[in-house]
Amino acid sequence: MTGFRIVDKLQKIDEDIQSSQLKYHSKRVLVSKEFTFDAAHHLHNYEGKCKNLHGHTYRAVLGLSGYTDERGLMIDFGDIKEIWKQKIEIYLDHHYLNETLPAMNTTAENIVVWVYEKLAEHLLDEQRYNGARVEFIRLYETPTSYAEARREWMEVE
Repeated sequence: MTGFRIVDKLQKIDEDIQSSQLKYHSKRVLVSKEFTFDAAHHLHNYEGKCKNLHGHTYRAVLGLSGYTDERGLMIDFGDIKEIWKQKIEIYLDHHYLNETLPAMNTTAENIVVWVYEKLAEHLLDEQRYNGARVEFIRLYETPTSYAEARREWMEVE
């Protein structure tokens, strides 16, 4: 197919495509969504610039996997956004992380595991997504530096 064309007719469900055709496969798939937030923190027992109060624009990449429903969706991207906003971001965005997170040194390595645990806990409680699980969380503290938590590390160790 080359060139531009305007669609002549939009497909109609149960006329041009059957409901039973919406689910193309039964394989596990991964979906990912990214978020940014701004926060301040400082590190304890650390000699360097990060021992002083400072801030970052963090970028979090969430990777979830599961099986599609009868519509061919594993999880709606809007649902991921709602979970992020209601269960995780409220503790992070424009906050002093040393106050809002559990007692920990607020390193990227600690924060990424906390985000992983919060998201995994919500998916377990919700149980409305077919086989949904957290595969990874990647937390960028700067544009070139990140920490990552992966399912295989979190479940085994």
